[in-house]
Amino acid sequence: TYVSIRLYDGDEETAREALELCRTYETIFSRTDADSELARLNRRESDTVSQELADVIALGLEYGRLTGGAFDITMGTVTRLWDFHAQEPAPPEAAAVAEALTHVGWEKVHVEGTSVRFDDPETVLDLGGIAKGYIADRLAEYLRAEGVTSAIIDLGGNLCCIGRRPDGRDFQVGIRRPEGEQSQSIGTLPIRDRSVVTSGWYERCFTLDGTVYHHILSPSTGWPAETGLASVTIVSGLGADGDALSTACFVLGQEAGLALVESLEGVEAVFIGRDLTVTVSSGLAGRFSPL
Repeated sequence: TYVSIRLYDGDEETAREALELCRTYETIFSRTDADSELARLNRRESDTVSQELADVIALGLEYGRLTGGAFDITMGTVTRLWDFHAQEPAPPEAAAVAEALTHVGWEKVHVEGTSVRFDDPETVLDLGGIAKGYIADRLAEYLRAEGVTSAIIDLGGNLCCIGRRPDGRDFQVGIRRPEGEQSQSIGTLPIRDRSVVTSGWYERCFTLDGTVYHHILSPSTGWPAETGLASVTIVSGLGADGDALSTACFVLGQEAGLALVESLEGVEAVFIGRDLTVTVSSGLAGRFSPL
C-alpha cells in the first residue's frame, strides 16, 4: 500500500526516520514477503517471536474473542486462495475454501510472552487486518517522542491525525464515497488526535459473470461478507483497534456492528450501506458533514 507521512512541524529527517521505521515493521508483519518474521512463524521455523509480533498476535486473538470470530487472524489458509491482483482474477473452488476453513479459528493459537503455540499445524496467520493500524500507532508514538505536534500518517486507508492543523482547527477527514473515485468523499469528520480507519468492499475486488467478489472475507464462510454494507469507518484512539473493528463490523453487519461499537469506550463509527445510506454511532451525532 502507499505510505504518506505529512509533518506540519518537525523536519524532513524525522519524516524519513518514520518511513524507515515503517519498512522495519514490514519485515516483521508482511504476509507476502517470504522472509518476514510472520512468514517464518507460519512455516513453524521457530515458536519464539519478537515482542512486536507477539503483541500484535495477542491483540488479534483478543479481537477474535471480542467479536465472536468476526475478526480472525487465522484466516491465512483462506486468504491465500484469493488473488485480487491476478490478471484474470477468479474465485477459488468451493471445496478448497471449505478445506481451508477447517484450519481457521482464533482459539487454535496461544501466546505466552514471546512464545506462540498452534493447536493445528496447518493454521496460517494473516495480520493484514490489524498490522497497518499497529504500525501507524508506532509511527505516531515515534513522531510524538520527537516533538511533532501536528501531522498526518496515512497508510492506505489507515489514517492517524496527530494534534490539530497548524491554524489550530481540527483536521477535516473525508470518508470515501463507495464506487466513486478515490478523491470523492461522501462526507467529512473533524478529527483531532485520533485514528480513522476505513474498510470498504471497493478497496480490492473483481467482477465475474455479474458477481462482485471483494476482499473482506467472512471467517464463517471463507467468502466475501455480504451484509448490505459498502464500508465501515472506525474513529478511535489507536489505529490497531480501528483496523480490527472496521473489518469486524463490516462482517457483523450494521446492526450488530453498531451495537459492538456502542459498547466500547472511546470508539465511534460511520456505516455506509450499499444504497449509500449513512449511519453514525451516538458519539458522532452532529459531527458527520455529508457532501
